[in-house]
Amino acid sequence: MISLITLDALQTLDAIERRQSFAAAAEELHRVPSAISYTVNKLEEDLGVALFDRSRRKAELTATGRLVLEQGRQILKASEELTALARQAADGWEAELRICIDSVLSCDPVYDLIKAFLCIQPKTEIRLSEEVLGGSWDALSDDRCDLIIGAEGAPPATGFALHSLGKVDFEFAVATGHPLAKLPMPLPASAIQDYPTVIVADSSRRLPVRSSGLLDGRSRIIVPTIGHKIEAQCKGLGVGYLPLHRIRQELAEGRLELLTVDAPRPPVEISVAWHRGDTGKGLMWFVERLKQMQFDPDLGTLTRNP
Repeated sequence: MISLITLDALQTLDAIERRQSFAAAAEELHRVPSAISYTVNKLEEDLGVALFDRSRRKAELTATGRLVLEQGRQILKASEELTALARQAADGWEAELRICIDSVLSCDPVYDLIKAFLCIQPKTEIRLSEEVLGGSWDALSDDRCDLIIGAEGAPPATGFALHSLGKVDFEFAVATGHPLAKLPMPLPASAIQDYPTVIVADSSRRLPVRSSGLLDGRSRIIVPTIGHKIEAQCKGLGVGYLPLHRIRQELAEGRLELLTVDAPRPPVEISVAWHRGDTGKGLMWFVERLKQMQFDPDLGTLTRNP
C-alpha cells in the first residue's frame, strides 16, 4: 500500500507550524507560497480530512492536523537518523558495535574507552554484554558480538585475531573465620571436600562448556558471574578460587582471607579477540587502543603499555 503522506508533506507541515505562516514556511523551504498551499491542499484531499482551520485570520492546525504533525515529526526524525546511518555505513563506521566483556574483568577501563569513542563517533550504538569462561568465545563464534575483552585461554577455532592482555592470578579464598582457616597449610584436597564449592557457570550456548577451578567438594553452588561468586564466598556459602585483582577490597575489609592449598591454580591468560576479516572503523578504533594496553595484576585493571 502506497502511503498518502510523504516526507515532503510532513516537512511542509512542520515548517508551517514552526514559522506560524504559509509564507514564512515557503521562505524556509525555498518555494513559492502557492507550492506550499498546493502541498497542504493535496494532502488534505488525499486524506479526506482538514488539517488547518481556515475560519480564522491565521490558519491553525485542527486536532487531526496536530496529530498528523506530532506523529509525522517522529517519522522525520527517524528518516534523518536513517540517512545519517546510511552515510555512516558508507564511510565504514558501524551502526552498532557489540562488545563482550569476560566476567573475570571489571568494566571500568572499557567505560573509559567507550567515552572517548563516543566523542568522535556518537552515532554508533555500543552494546555491552558479559559472558563467563567459554561463553566469550561462544559469543564471538556465534556472531553475538564483534569484540571480546578478557577471553580466557585459546580460541576454539581459527579465523580470530588476538591480542594478549596478560595473565590473571587466582587464589583460594574463604570467608574470614571459615573453619578451613584454622587448619594447617597447605590445605589438602580431602579437607576442602567437606565444604561446598562455589562455581561460576559457563555461559556458552553452542560450544562445549569449560570448567574452571573445580574442586572435588561434597556439593556445589552454581552462580552466573564472578561478582556473584565473590559475594557468595564472602557470605561463607562456599569456597573456591577467585581472581586476586577482583577481591582486593574484600581482603582489605576483612570479608575474605586467602589460604594456601596443595594444588594451586595456575594463572590464566586473557586476550582481546575479534573476527580476522572484520575491519569496521569502530572495531579497529577499539582494537588499536586495546593493543596498547596490558592487564596489570597489581592494579587489577587494563593499563597503557609503558
